[in-house]
Amino acid sequence: MDINDLRSVFTVLAFVIFIGIVMWAYSGRRKQAFDEAAHLPLDDDSPYVAGGSTDAGSTDK
Repeated sequence: MDINDLRSVFTVLAFVIFIGIVMWAYSGRRKQAFDEAAHLPLDDDSPYVAGGSTDAGSTDK
């Protein structure tokens, strides 16, 4: 077995792993989890404060 055989085996193994990740990502079982993750940036837990932020973390004395 020379270096070219090792490179070929590594290439095929990397391709199989890539196909496995793609199949996992697009499987129907993961749809709900990915939909929830997609909406995380849109969820706002803190109320809007008109006129700026609160004094939390202020170092003025």
